[in-house]
Amino acid sequence: MGKAMFYHLTQRPLEAALPQLLTASLGRGWNVAVRGPDPARLSWLDERLWQGAPDSFLPHGIAGGPHDTEQPVLLTTGEASNQATVLMTIDGAEVSADEVNAYERTCVLFNGFEEHAVAQARTQWKALTSAGCAAEYWSEESGRWEMKAESAAS
Repeated sequence: MGKAMFYHLTQRPLEAALPQLLTASLGRGWNVAVRGPDPARLSWLDERLWQGAPDSFLPHGIAGGPHDTEQPVLLTTGEASNQATVLMTIDGAEVSADEVNAYERTCVLFNGFEEHAVAQARTQWKALTSAGCAAEYWSEESGRWEMKAESAAS
């Protein structure tokens, strides 16, 4: 059974925080699906990931390509076809309790400077924990990730 991990972005934008989380997941041997609701935003994110630090390489692709099943990181608006063990959602993309339980981890990244994004993350937290999912809330307000709250699976 997986858990939902909520990442409250307050120090860095998505394009800076996401590569760190992706690299950590790949380091554990996990394939990752990054789900967003907007194809244009995923294309923008794809460009940012390719423009990462010169000494790093983050292998990834956008869903709909000929090698989706082989991608360690797949950017998608829907289901993952890359045998992902981790689902990361951005920009309020939906995630169900069944998905949280099916993945090793589900990471919900949200912008702490957008009131709508914070409210949406709170709604997702309540829905998932009410459905019995384990959840953790992580904040980077101190400059590094710290777990601030936890809800056990029921």
